[in-house]
Amino acid sequence: MFQTLYSYFWWERLWLPANLTWADLEDRDGRVYAKASDLYITLPLAFLFLIVRHLFETYVATPLAGLLNVKEKVRLKATPNAVLEKFYAATTKHPKQADVEMLSKKSGCTVRQVERWFRRRRNQDRPSLLKKFREASWRFTFYLIAFIAGMAVIVDKPWFYDLREVWKGYPIQSMLPSQYWYYMIELSFYWSLLFSIASDVKRKDFKEQIIHHVATIILISFSWFANYIRAGTLIMALHDSSDYLLESAKMFNYAGWRNTCNNIFIVFAAVFIITRLVILPFWIMHCTVFYPLDLYPAFFGYYFFNFMMVVLQSLHIFWAYLIIRMAQKFITGKVVEDERSDREETDNSEDEEEAAKNGPLSNGHPVLNNNHRKTD
Repeated sequence: MFQTLYSYFWWERLWLPANLTWADLEDRDGRVYAKASDLYITLPLAFLFLIVRHLFETYVATPLAGLLNVKEKVRLKATPNAVLEKFYAATTKHPKQADVEMLSKKSGCTVRQVERWFRRRRNQDRPSLLKKFREASWRFTFYLIAFIAGMAVIVDKPWFYDLREVWKGYPIQSMLPSQYWYYMIELSFYWSLLFSIASDVKRKDFKEQIIHHVATIILISFSWFANYIRAGTLIMALHDSSDYLLESAKMFNYAGWRNTCNNIFIVFAAVFIITRLVILPFWIMHCTVFYPLDLYPAFFGYYFFNFMMVVLQSLHIFWAYLIIRMAQKFITGKVVEDERSDREETDNSEDEEEAAKNGPLSNGHPVLNNNHRKTD
């Protein structure tokens, strides 16, 4: 049964154009072609990335945070209460008014005390500023190196300047060592992001991030199987071109360098919109949708690859919407926060009562010059 499923999965008509077989992509005459078995190495490399990330965050990002004066916020802790803790863990972190009144009777606390307890308890679970800074530092470092490496891989290739060259001779296109390592490292990194997403800072677009990571892994893997390597390297470099800017803006935001953060964000927004909403759909996707049909009839792999590209493009439109919302806040002089992926689902404010009593710095939240509370 396993052999039958295996043969169906690797049926040439699913992965290759008509009249071509896997035998046409066997290594010969010094020419090396991509093979599915090459991707096995990405799983151990993903775990190696997690180890490297831990070492980087401990010995590089943490000292850097100290130099930039990124400090843990002091948060008021919720008083231990078994009744409220049980409801918090088993039912919901955001009780409705009826639940608050019921818990007030069970716990012997006033309604106001129950509300305050849940606010403080939620804030205890919020990720620290240092954790956010460390994560942003790691991603910034990888995306910057990946972008530089990706450009080095493709900038001297003819298909970088003429997209019709992407399909010249397809699928009999031999693989270069630089393409191999670019693919393996990128795929391994996205596997590591998927493995660590549960422990990373949970952001507003958590579900979209999962979809993005899964779609990216599928796209990279499929493009390798079907020898869409030339198109794949262009797509990966295009995505890396803006991501490191976003992560650097986050780092400066956490460090309190507001003007620097805002300026980098403007550059990021421009690069993101140009690359993801202009170049990707009108150049790259045009290349993958129309140019192949000049060489061979459409097949399953052609439809599958472009469907996954549409999924990614839909996510880009969603994130562009958040970026534009953020840009509007910036233009109107409001607090600039990362609408795209840096707002947590938990409360953004500390205990309002304590803030009113003790002043704007009582809970470790500095107040900006424009009288808005600093957000993460």
